[in-house]
Parts: sequence; C-alpha cells; structure tokens
Amino acid sequence: MQEILSALCDPTRRAALGILWDGGEHCICELMERLDASQSRMSRHMKVLREAGLVADRRDAQWVRFRRNSGVAPDITAVIAAVLKAENALEQEMA
Repeated sequence: MQEILSALCDPTRRAALGILWDGGEHCICELMERLDASQSRMSRHMKVLREAGLVADRRDAQWVRFRRNSGVAPDITAVIAAVLKAENALEQEMA
C-alpha cells in the first residue's frame, strides 16, 4: 500500500493516471505533450507508476505505450478513482 500511496503523492503522476484511467492506451509522447514534461521526467514518473502496479506498458517500435493495469484490485481501483475525482473537484473549485 505504501508504494501505491507514494506513487499517488506526485501531481504529475496523478495527472498521468487521470489520462490513463479512461481505459485507453497512450503513447509516452502524448503524455509528455499533455503534461508539459520532458521525456526523461515522464519516463521516471511512469516507472514509479509501473513499479506500483498501477499501469502496464508495451513497446511499439521506438515508443512505449501505457495503459491502466487491469489487474489492479477493485479496492485499490476505488481509492484511485476517489483520489482522481477529488482532485478534479478541487481543480474546478479553483477555476
């Protein structure tokens, strides 16, 4: 659990999870563009999410594509969904 909570504490990782949580597969280049992050920074963040078991990846030629890990336990999925929902609500409040 500590590894999952640590992975969720960073705003860039939460934003990446928010993108991936739609169930689609996203290229790291898309994540870099949408989150305004360098390739090395984005790769480090995705490594943390992958090691926490929250995302899965696959190579596609020179690109790496990420998706939500379908093997995440339902209770952990509920925690992540709640965190993402709360963050979206806070962002809307601030706007």
